[in-house]
Amino acid sequence: MRTSLALIDSPTPSRRRQALSREDRIIKQAIDILERRLFSDGPHLLDLEAASDYLRLMLMPEPSEVFAVVFLTAKHQVIACETLFRGTINGATVHPRVVVQRALAHNAAALIVAHQHPSGCSDPSLSDELLTKQLRTALDCVDVRLLDHLIIGKGEPFSFASTALL
Repeated sequence: MRTSLALIDSPTPSRRRQALSREDRIIKQAIDILERRLFSDGPHLLDLEAASDYLRLMLMPEPSEVFAVVFLTAKHQVIACETLFRGTINGATVHPRVVVQRALAHNAAALIVAHQHPSGCSDPSLSDELLTKQLRTALDCVDVRLLDHLIIGKGEPFSFASTALL
């Protein structure tokens, strides 16, 4: 019996679900590995690339925009990572007051903020730039340093710190 090549190459819905499930497990394992590296015994976050990789894996699967914060000690040891705000497919309302409250609750000396653009475009909008300035001003008032604001999209995340916008 001869089977057509088209039937062999096109995956069935069941195989597609299995492949996605397998990929989801791999992503979960990668997040677990990065969490162990970042959060076990209060590691020093000397490498923003590791934080960027972790935040990318954590935020990319989200269907709507979310805003997360990594709270750090004065020596850049990770205290916690929290998703503080959830939005829609094209925006999330971020309240600097809440970010400051959580930073004080964690007794954080510094932090990294990040959000993802579900569209995949990691270019900052004018509102992203304004938010970064507002956060920096609010955090400066309570002696908490804003180390970076990352925008997660397709490809490399956009870093406000590495582009001198912070």
